[in-house]
Amino acid sequence: MLTWKEVINFCSKGNPVPDSKTEKTEEEWRELLDAETYRVLRNKGTEAPHTGALCSSHEAGKYNCAGCGSPLFDSTIKFDSGTGWPSFTQPITENAIKYEKDTTFGMIRVEVMCNSCDGHLGHVFPDGPKPSGLRYCINSASMRLQEVSEH
Repeated sequence: MLTWKEVINFCSKGNPVPDSKTEKTEEEWRELLDAETYRVLRNKGTEAPHTGALCSSHEAGKYNCAGCGSPLFDSTIKFDSGTGWPSFTQPITENAIKYEKDTTFGMIRVEVMCNSCDGHLGHVFPDGPKPSGLRYCINSASMRLQEVSEH
């Protein structure tokens, strides 16, 4: 289980190696993604709170990157943070997420990106529920829910 200390170590000492890398030109990304997804994933955009389609989703499944399809989060670790964005306590695997220090808007935060395609997802904060204490605050536009059917 990742902790805030490990997240900070990734920011300062280097990120985990992803299982694979997806590289496309900006033109290829523009052709592949709709305008809002492109704005969020490729230009580090943010959705307005409480507007994302996955904010109140409670279906079982995996949340995959909207750019490259890499698995990012599992529905079992999603929680309602009350912030207006889908929130998770852990990534699906330690190497699914890339971390970078973000000093935009006069704040110091930790940006989280898809470790496979470098798409912007959102930010992680140390104010989540126990046991990890992490809150991955993620834009709905940056993910696609792959629902699992129960048989």
